[in-house]
Amino acid sequence: MLFDFGSTNLSTILLEMLYRVPGIIVAISFHECAHAYAAYKCGDPTARNLGRMTLNPLAHFDPIGLVMMLLVRFGWAKPVPINTRNFKNPRKDELIVSLAGVATNLIIAFLTLGAMYILQVFTTVDNVILDNILSSMFFLNLAFFVFNLLPVPPLDGYHVLQCILGRFTRSAAGFKFFYYFERYGFAVLIAVLFINANTGFMSAIVMKLWAGMDAIYSAIFNLFL
Repeated sequence: MLFDFGSTNLSTILLEMLYRVPGIIVAISFHECAHAYAAYKCGDPTARNLGRMTLNPLAHFDPIGLVMMLLVRFGWAKPVPINTRNFKNPRKDELIVSLAGVATNLIIAFLTLGAMYILQVFTTVDNVILDNILSSMFFLNLAFFVFNLLPVPPLDGYHVLQCILGRFTRSAAGFKFFYYFERYGFAVLIAVLFINANTGFMSAIVMKLWAGMDAIYSAIFNLFL
């Protein structure tokens, strides 16, 4: 999720930050609301009762996490409270809830790219601000998708890993493993981010996803050219 600033010029950096604001609002609000909605549909009303099943960004933003996201492109939102004891099928339902947020980000990215294609193919609109906002929204949602699927606590990918491992998670060895993993999860996450800063592996995954989506839209819109 960490990407270098495109310029060291202060005014350019500030402008890039402003372009990211709509994308951050959409990515976080839809991501967290999707978790809450999925949990509600699976039988857990906890998030809904606490006012988290909403697209209102104020219900989801953590002030420090938001500032960090704007400054260094890595931040966090308020976690959606989930009570797995309310689930009808705990393992299956937790998997659905864990994937709901990232799936929503992937869908938003796909639709945003479609909007960019529509503007390019069917209109003569040449709006630099709109282009930058849509581009930022597209990449931010792809970045959310990739980053949150990392199997590291407290990210969604970690809960997906627990669901996939199933019986091992509930075994004595599994309990011990996940206990220490969660205890040192933040350190592991920092290490992963450091590795990404030096290798760009998350950016590479984002670019692969972009290429795949671009190929789909290129095939569709070539029919109209």
